[in-house]
Amino acid sequence: MKKIADILTFELEAAFEKAGYDKQYAKVTLSNRPDLCEYQCNGAMAAAKAYKKAPIMIANDVVEVLKESACIEQVEAVIDASFGYSWKDVFASIDKKPLGAASIAQVHRATLKTGEQVVVKVQRKGIHEVMSKDMALLHKAVKLVPPVSIKGIVDFDMVLDEMWAVAQEEMNFLLEASNIDEFAGNNRDVAFVATPKLYRKYTTSHVLVMEYIKGFNIDDKEGLLKDGYDLEEIGSKLIDNYIRQVIEDGFFHADPHPGNVRIRDGKIVWIDMGMMGRLSEHDKKELSNAVYGIAMNDIGMIEDAVLAIGDFKGEPDRAKLYKDIKIIINKYGSLDMGQVDVAEFIQELLEVMKNNRIVMPHGFTMLARGITQIEGVLADIAPGINMVGIASARIKQEMFKNFDLKGELKKAGKTAYKSAHRMAELPERMAQILEEYQRGQTRINLDMHASDELARLLHRLVRNIVMGLWVMALLISSSIVCTTDMTPKILGIPALGVMGYVFACIIVLYTIVKHFISRR
Repeated sequence: MKKIADILTFELEAAFEKAGYDKQYAKVTLSNRPDLCEYQCNGAMAAAKAYKKAPIMIANDVVEVLKESACIEQVEAVIDASFGYSWKDVFASIDKKPLGAASIAQVHRATLKTGEQVVVKVQRKGIHEVMSKDMALLHKAVKLVPPVSIKGIVDFDMVLDEMWAVAQEEMNFLLEASNIDEFAGNNRDVAFVATPKLYRKYTTSHVLVMEYIKGFNIDDKEGLLKDGYDLEEIGSKLIDNYIRQVIEDGFFHADPHPGNVRIRDGKIVWIDMGMMGRLSEHDKKELSNAVYGIAMNDIGMIEDAVLAIGDFKGEPDRAKLYKDIKIIINKYGSLDMGQVDVAEFIQELLEVMKNNRIVMPHGFTMLARGITQIEGVLADIAPGINMVGIASARIKQEMFKNFDLKGELKKAGKTAYKSAHRMAELPERMAQILEEYQRGQTRINLDMHASDELARLLHRLVRNIVMGLWVMALLISSSIVCTTDMTPKILGIPALGVMGYVFACIIVLYTIVKHFISRR
C-alpha cells in the first residue's frame, strides 16, 4: 500500500514533467511547518538554479498543471459515492484548487445550486484502510523495541491507540458535524464568537459541507489593523473564550492554530471541529485548582490537583513530586504572571508527571496541545496579554457563580455536629491515651520523606496537641466548677464554669476554621 507522500510525489512527478521540468524535483516530504500543511515539495527552489527561473515561476507552472490533476476526479468520485448521486445535483461548481489539504482530507471552495458559498471537506479515498494498516505495522514495530527504561516509562501501544482513536474521530465527519452543533450551542450567548453554518443535508461520514467564512486569519495583523481591529482586544477575547471552553463547557477546540481561527464582522469564528477535547466535571474542578495554584504560587494545591487528575501505578512519591513541582514554581515565581510562558510551563509540568510515572487523561494531552497553539497565536498578535491572569479571573467568576450557600451551610452544620460529638468524647479518649502511654502501649509511626514536610507536620501536630490539652483542661475544670455553689451565677450555673465552656468552644471552632483554611 502506497503512503500518502508517495501518492503526492507520483502526482507531482507527472505535473513537473508536463510543465517541462525534470521529475526529480517533485519529491514530497513531511512539512517542517505542520501548522500550515502536512506535506511539502521544495522542488521549485531546487529547480530554480538549473532552469535559471524564479522559484515562484516554476511553482506557478506546476500548479497550473495540477489544476487538471486526477485528484479532483477522486474528490468528485468520493462525493458521488457518499451522496449516492452526482455532486452536480447539489453543487453548481467545485473549485479544482483546494483551499487546504492534509493527510486525511482536503477542502475545496464550492457554490451550491442555491448560490450559497460553501466549503466542502472531502475525505481521501481509501484513507481509512491505509492508516489502519500503518497502525498495525507500528504496533508490530513496537514489539521489537528492547525492554529498556524508556519502554517502562512510555506505553507505546497506549500512545498508538490514542493516536488511532483521534484519527478515527477525524475521519468520521458526522462526529465533526455533531461537534460543530455542540460548540455552537455552548457559545450561543457569547456575542463575539461565531461558528460556520453546517449543511446537515449534504453532510455524510466522508463529506462535510459548511458555510464559507470570508474574513481575516487571526494572525493577519496587517489586514486586521487596516480594517480597524484592536489586536489586544482580539487577543483578550480569544483567551477568555478558550478558557471558558475548558473550565465552563469542558469541550474545547484542540487544534486552534491560526488557520482554524478567523475574524469576521468583529467576531471570532472557530472552524474545523475535527479535533476537540473533553474534560469531566472532576477534571474541570481540579484543573481550576491547578490554575489557581499557579496564580497563587501554591505548590501544594498544584500537587493535589496533579494527583487527583493523573493515573498512576502504585503509591506515588509525594515528596519527589512536591520537590519537582517546587523547582518549576521557583523558576517562574520571580516573574510577573504576564511574563510566564504558559506553554513552556505546561510542557515542564508534563515532563515532571512523566518522571513521576503519572499518566494524564486524554483530555489533558489535547489541552496541552491547544494551550501551546493558543499561546503561539497570542505571542504573535498580542504578546502583552496575561493568559494566567485572565484564566484566574474566569475561574474565580465560575466559582462564585456555582457557589451553593445552602449546601455549604449544610456541610458546615454537619462538621460542627461531628466536632461537638467528638469534643464530648475528648476527656475519655485523652484519659485512655495517657493510660496506654503509662503502660508503654502507645506507639507513633511517622513516615517522613522531606525535612520541609516533617516541619509542617510537626508544627500542626504540636499545635493540635496543645489545643486539645487546653480544651480538655477547660472542660474538666469547668465541669468541676459547675458542681459547686460558686458565685456569681448565670442561669443558675457558676459563671466561671460557663466561661470555661465558652472558651473551649471558641478553641474548637478556631481549630475547625484553621483546618479548612489550610486545605485551600
